[in-house]
Amino acid sequence: MNILVLIKQVPESQAIRMDETTGTLIREASSSVINPLDLHALECALQLRNQSAENRLDCLSMGPPAAAAVLKEAVAMGADHGILLSDRAFAGSDTWCTARTLAAGIEQLGSYDLILCGERATDGETGQTGPALAALLDLPVVTFASSIQAVSGGWQIRRLLEDGYESVAVTGSVLVCVLKEASVPRLPTLQGKRKARQAEIRVINAEDLALPLEDTGLKASPTRVTTIFKPSHFKQCERISAQDPAGADFATERILALLQGKGVL
Repeated sequence: MNILVLIKQVPESQAIRMDETTGTLIREASSSVINPLDLHALECALQLRNQSAENRLDCLSMGPPAAAAVLKEAVAMGADHGILLSDRAFAGSDTWCTARTLAAGIEQLGSYDLILCGERATDGETGQTGPALAALLDLPVVTFASSIQAVSGGWQIRRLLEDGYESVAVTGSVLVCVLKEASVPRLPTLQGKRKARQAEIRVINAEDLALPLEDTGLKASPTRVTTIFKPSHFKQCERISAQDPAGADFATERILALLQGKGVL
């Protein structure tokens, strides 16, 4: 069984910086971590991989050279290999261009029985890349997965819906977008950290993928952030004293007037 987990490098919330010209994240300047939901996908993959010594677990990421660090963290947790798609041509990619680049990378790596990713990324919150990638790879996709089991010839997947759960049986290869409740991520072991320190992260660029430069990155992305601004926070307060019956009557009338002025009453 060959399993692939897609891992995204995201900035820690307190370290986010934006390029106001392009409307994109400045990833090189941020303290980055593995996208939290991808950790749950990785844990599901580790549990499935550990069922047989013949199983293989690869992790794939797309990002700047610094993203190799999150792949090494995945190796420390138990992944077998880390592969990074990295090229200046990929910078600024929206979900569509990201999915297209990932699809090209996966096609070069070979076939996988199971591809896992987090349900969404904390820096974009779109949840679009997984389904788009499945469409480009011509694979069935199961979203909002809360559990995954390997069965004869395929997979048994439990989905969380608004009104309950749904059980889905899939034959053959599939891409699954995993929810937080699917697993509890493990911590890296000392042995895993030693392995990760020596691990070589394979780097694949745009030339290796034979992707036309005009079809990658910010210029090819149909989704654009048109404006970035910092919201203004201001408070206008009024203190009303009501220390006697007359003051209480005045306060009541004033509060009613304010509520009526705001359209609440």
